[in-house]
Amino acid sequence: MQIAKHKIVAIEYRLTDQSGDEIDSSGDEGPLTYLHGMQEIIPGLEKALEGREAGDTLQVTISPPDAYGERLEELCLAMPRDEFADVDDLEVGMQFALADEEEEEDVIVTVVDFDDETVTVDGNHPLAGLTLCFDVKVCEVREATPEEIEMSESHGECGPDCDCDELNGLAEA
Repeated sequence: MQIAKHKIVAIEYRLTDQSGDEIDSSGDEGPLTYLHGMQEIIPGLEKALEGREAGDTLQVTISPPDAYGERLEELCLAMPRDEFADVDDLEVGMQFALADEEEEEDVIVTVVDFDDETVTVDGNHPLAGLTLCFDVKVCEVREATPEEIEMSESHGECGPDCDCDELNGLAEA
């Protein structure tokens, strides 16, 4: 059976940057399972897997536009330190949800620097701007049940960055 829309796909993968440094892998967790064609994984990987079958292996390099997008410097903001007054032990790497006045959902930002007066946060996905290199093995391809399709459709607005417990996508690679 070939990978196509509304097929459940299980893959083992190793994700590296262009230097070969490992970013993520399915490792000890076992294969990653997702519903194909429903934007549960990044577009470039989904496109590369289209038409493949169980047992296939592939190496694919995905540029930023087909992964997590280009890095946007306007998503880096210096905010007044007093907006974080309720955070006892502020640290670089902490993440916060900030309300986006233009959109209905919060934006996740990461603290990248701070001092006594300002906190600099970055709203880019951690992998934005990176070319991603995947080594993938297709472990299983099967028909999705109507329930699996419905569950994915009800979370369709989440996209590849979804962290919903019900979905098992390659969102936070």
